[in-house]
Amino acid sequence: MTSSALEIRVQDIDHCGIVAGIIDQMCLVEQINQILGTHHQEIVSPGQAVKAMILNGLGLVSAPLYLFEKFFVGKATEHLLGEGISPEHLNDDRLGRVLDKLYEAGLTQVFVTVALAAAQKFGVKKDSLHLDSSSFHVHGEYVSTTDEGATEERAIEITYGYSRDHRPDLKQFIVDLICSGDGDIPLYLRVADGNETDSAAFARILKKFRQQWEIDALFVADAALYCEQNIKQMDSLRWLSRVPATLAAAKFLLDNMSQEAFVSSAIAGYQIAECCSDYAGVKQRWLVVNSEARKSADLKQLETRLAQHLDKAQSQLRQLSQQEFACAADALKAANLLSDQLRFHQLTDIEIIEHHRHRKPGRPGKNTPPTHCCYQIRACVVPKLQAIATEQLRAGRFILATNVTDINELTGDDLLLQYKAQQSTERGFRFLKDPLFFTSSVFLNSPERVAALAMVMGLCLLVYSLGQRALRQALETAKQTINNQLGKPTSTPTLRWVFQCFMSIHLITIAGIKQIANLTDERRWILQFLGAPCRKYYLLT
Repeated sequence: MTSSALEIRVQDIDHCGIVAGIIDQMCLVEQINQILGTHHQEIVSPGQAVKAMILNGLGLVSAPLYLFEKFFVGKATEHLLGEGISPEHLNDDRLGRVLDKLYEAGLTQVFVTVALAAAQKFGVKKDSLHLDSSSFHVHGEYVSTTDEGATEERAIEITYGYSRDHRPDLKQFIVDLICSGDGDIPLYLRVADGNETDSAAFARILKKFRQQWEIDALFVADAALYCEQNIKQMDSLRWLSRVPATLAAAKFLLDNMSQEAFVSSAIAGYQIAECCSDYAGVKQRWLVVNSEARKSADLKQLETRLAQHLDKAQSQLRQLSQQEFACAADALKAANLLSDQLRFHQLTDIEIIEHHRHRKPGRPGKNTPPTHCCYQIRACVVPKLQAIATEQLRAGRFILATNVTDINELTGDDLLLQYKAQQSTERGFRFLKDPLFFTSSVFLNSPERVAALAMVMGLCLLVYSLGQRALRQALETAKQTINNQLGKPTSTPTLRWVFQCFMSIHLITIAGIKQIANLTDERRWILQFLGAPCRKYYLLT
């Protein structure tokens, strides 16, 4: 091997330069260092360690945290993270200490501080904020060591609870997330006990968020928010929530509102009807919404449910028909009781059949009279037409409630649009639970570090969402497009697709001089819409 060959070094950058550029634009490293503090003997500062974790998290590889150091082997680590940093400096010990510091500093406080600063820098609107929660399962025992007098951040208990992942056999923790309606940007993250219920926490979260960070927004949540206790607590907030269909007033409205009461919404496929309510003693507007798409889906589900109910009713009737009753009155009473219990069906043509039996075992003699009589039921199962018609009428309907009573401030169409944007937090949770995300399974050995890692997961979502929003805005402003997965032009690409477009890009260093390999015209075209901090890592500035 010649001496010149020894001076050539090839390292991977791929899409990591885009991620690093977005992080730099957020000033995330500087903020984390300011919050956690630095030491002059540290090779890797806390901010750089968090940046490294985000690069790992958005690396599009299924690399759990115990492979963290190996993730950076072969990558342009020093180029991406800072002078003097190599993969061996990013070991489990350094990572664990930073997670501990994040936990001690207060995870929600750290996240909101970083997120709100980034939102301001990127011009994210905070007119409406959307709250939701989801569960994340873990493997292991995770015995809680939290003191009774600990703060909310220190109260996390990894335990069994209602699993959104359909893994009730595994312990879990809960993540509460508030996202902006503008670009799905997460602005608040809280890690909670695995058995915490949404209804118990949502009002408290919104109220505290509003008071602590002085954000005047419309707070949007699903039906878990809507209960008497929560509504009374939220007197200082503007809120919008879905009304649980199990509520008596809501059930009556859904069952009895005629189709003529609805008017077409400006949003295609929807009809709306407004009414007033004072549920829980709070003056509100209720918006009954009829969704054509949802109605079609609900009717299909109803058809399936009706078939299941019919099978069950016929099975119950067969079992009842085999029973013997001491008198006709008892048989008729049992038949009527079953008919009343059926939701969508009823018994008709009920007959009580009298049978004469011999009590003694064996074959009776030819002229031996029966010693007793019994009674059995014969009937038919038919649909309850009124019950089915009521269910068909309810199909596609749901109710929204808000304490914003001025229709000029929020029209019915505005309410519906804001609620539809509730998908922003749902998209965030889908992102965090993606199998390519490095925390699809959590392998840390303490509840504190699990909670801290969950906050880092939220930072990954923050970086991704900000990058995607900025890219789409730049394309829209320039009235330009890039090609999607099918080779067709789009002005709304996903950042994940852009990441995939940047595979196999290398930093080549020859005798100390750096250059980028495989930077095609298509990749250069995309980079011009991603901002100077991203282009810097590909040596374009």
